[in-house]
Amino acid sequence: MAVARKTVVLKDEGGVYHCVTRCVRRAFLCGEDYATGKSYDHRKEWIRSRLDKLSRAFGVDVLAYSVMSNHLHAVLRTRPEVSAGWTDEQVARRWLSVYTPKHGDGVHTDIEYKVTEADVSAIMEEPARVEELRGRLWNLSWFMKALNEHIARRANKEDGCTGHFWESRFKCQRLLDDGAVLACMCYVDLNPVRAQVAESLEDSDFTSAYDRIMARKAASRKQLLELEAQQMDQNILKQEQTAIAYRLERVSMLVDLDGTEAPSPYWGTTQYLQILDWTGRHLQKDKPGVISDEIRPVLESLELDADEWVESVRKYRKRFRLMAGTSAHIRAAAAHAGRAWFKGCRSCEAVFRKRDLPGPAPA
Repeated sequence: MAVARKTVVLKDEGGVYHCVTRCVRRAFLCGEDYATGKSYDHRKEWIRSRLDKLSRAFGVDVLAYSVMSNHLHAVLRTRPEVSAGWTDEQVARRWLSVYTPKHGDGVHTDIEYKVTEADVSAIMEEPARVEELRGRLWNLSWFMKALNEHIARRANKEDGCTGHFWESRFKCQRLLDDGAVLACMCYVDLNPVRAQVAESLEDSDFTSAYDRIMARKAASRKQLLELEAQQMDQNILKQEQTAIAYRLERVSMLVDLDGTEAPSPYWGTTQYLQILDWTGRHLQKDKPGVISDEIRPVLESLELDADEWVESVRKYRKRFRLMAGTSAHIRAAAAHAGRAWFKGCRSCEAVFRKRDLPGPAPA
């Protein structure tokens, strides 16, 4: 039986969610369509750029993403406390940066999309409208609407057709604790490796893992470049500086796993990439293997069963349904929603060694 979105997504509280959107057409969202031979790889950058723009306008953080051939994954964190601190003008300008108004009638003057001071003032003059937009700017559904609608319109225009581009509204899963967030981020970042369309994380372009890895390499190269700059040809130096700036700009869309806004105190970028690398190699081997001494302490600090870890990532969609987390947290979320249970409680017990994780259970 279908479950209402409001049962999964908290109305008045922030949360972390795994969102999936799938293309409805035979034609691919991205990559090469085997039926027509046409490549849609350029659409991957459409999606990444749109995610970047929306993450800067909304009170929504991007923790992880992966753009596949006919669907996309995103791990998003809604932040109502962030939008609550914006001024009325900031709310107006952020909203207009996403839904930019048209100016001109297309007859006497060309239509132009731009934000004017009059547009900003018109919103600020209506306090009720400001508060409505403030709520929308941290709302998960509005974020996904701004993403999916934009991509659908652009793809329809390119394909010269109309109608549905996406299979349905985005599918959504709430991540209830640190262990669930880690498992889901790994599942999302390892999608290309698991699907055997990439051999390694460094081949998995248009994933958050790829962006983080390339940014770390760029940061290291930047330090060396500062020492070598005077001995280098200036044209080569400029090219390298441009490439470094590009990699660092790409990763700025993502939450810094080492910063104050990190999703968990139990792992940072180094530990996360170590877990990803080890898990990806053992997914390819199609066997769990022996847990590395580098990552076992991280998993055990989250009360995750280290020996079950690879299978947890491989079978993530089967083990976790509408909610992901410890069975205790899932049961607490079910009680909060007025339900007796959510599917997946039993299977979650195979993932977590104990019922509770560090941190509070959902209200």
